[in-house]
Amino acid sequence: MDDADHRGPHSGRGTIQRMDNVAIVVDDLAAAITFFVELGLELEGEATVEGSAVDRLVGLEGVRSDIAMMRTPDGHGRLELTKYHTPSSRDGDPSAPANTLGMHRIMFAVEDIDDILDRLRPHGAELLGELVRYENSYRLCYLRGPAGIIVALAEQIK
Repeated sequence: MDDADHRGPHSGRGTIQRMDNVAIVVDDLAAAITFFVELGLELEGEATVEGSAVDRLVGLEGVRSDIAMMRTPDGHGRLELTKYHTPSSRDGDPSAPANTLGMHRIMFAVEDIDDILDRLRPHGAELLGELVRYENSYRLCYLRGPAGIIVALAEQIK
């Protein structure tokens, strides 16, 4: 086999290079930044975005939003936190259960899950269920974070 056989079915066409980021709309940008910094992400930068290009991009009129780009310590994952000033955000269900349709859960691989939980609780984190041991491979939990998003933590058992 030559290298062309390893490129997959979309060779020669537009292809995905990487997943760049996941966006979360929040009502309190400062609190969300603090939560994710405490979790271990790094604030990469903040900006205000507005104008006709933004309106056309997101399909809304009169957009003005503040964004904060958060980066995982390995530099490969990014989380975009967005606070819309105009138009105002529609209410979601901040207590939606884990089986609700749509995307609302992010999982992070962590070390010392107990320490992380202790650090996040003062920032409003609440376990959805329990911290569980899954077979002999992981300690896992789901917790509620900013804007009701479910944040899952996974600590590999060594």
